[in-house]
Amino acid sequence: MVKQLYHIDSYIKEFDAVIENILPEGVVLDQTAFYPGGGGQPCDYGLLISDGNEYKVDKVQYFEGTIVHKVLSDGLKIGDRINATIDWDRRYKLMRTHTALHILCGVVWRDFGALVTGGNMEPLKARMDFELESMSVDFAEKVEEKINEEVLKDHKIDINMLPREEALKIPDLIRTKIDLLPKHISELRIVDITSLDLQADGGTHVYSTKEVGHITVVGHESKGKINKRLRIQIED
Repeated sequence: MVKQLYHIDSYIKEFDAVIENILPEGVVLDQTAFYPGGGGQPCDYGLLISDGNEYKVDKVQYFEGTIVHKVLSDGLKIGDRINATIDWDRRYKLMRTHTALHILCGVVWRDFGALVTGGNMEPLKARMDFELESMSVDFAEKVEEKINEEVLKDHKIDINMLPREEALKIPDLIRTKIDLLPKHISELRIVDITSLDLQADGGTHVYSTKEVGHITVVGHESKGKINKRLRIQIED
């Protein structure tokens, strides 16, 4: 199994690795800090450098039990030692955005008891859907005020790994309407925004809520009888 450096430290921007395999879908490394996408968070982009040659990575994904890096040119070989760099500006914006969604989720769950029914993000923009019967302009304004209060409290964000059975004993750990956790995962990665939000999550996050910056609720809409959407934007 590829060593997933992004689970160890989301702030790794550069790393060395060895090419273990080359598939039609992309290059397999023995370890990677490139996030392969999942949970609504897009994959990372960046460069692989070998013998002074640069190979642009424009897609990273899970494929048949491993992680593959799609490169835009040929020349790499199995056994090559490479240096990799992540498009850090994009990654850091996604980290801030992902944490912003957890802040939003934590506030809406705490104050309104609503489960998440869907979500997605791009750098500094995101949307999240909730199991709510109604969502007014006034509701959106209240939520914006509450989430920015939590940003300014500078909550520390801790990452822990727990055995699946132990983790699932934590009340309200799964905030989605449908449990999307693959059954084969024996250990769960827990993202803890201290005193606000605790969820099983595989994505990358900042160290504290203050790093997120100001969050604006830029839209709200109905997606069904009990499915309402909030759109947010994070200040650059």
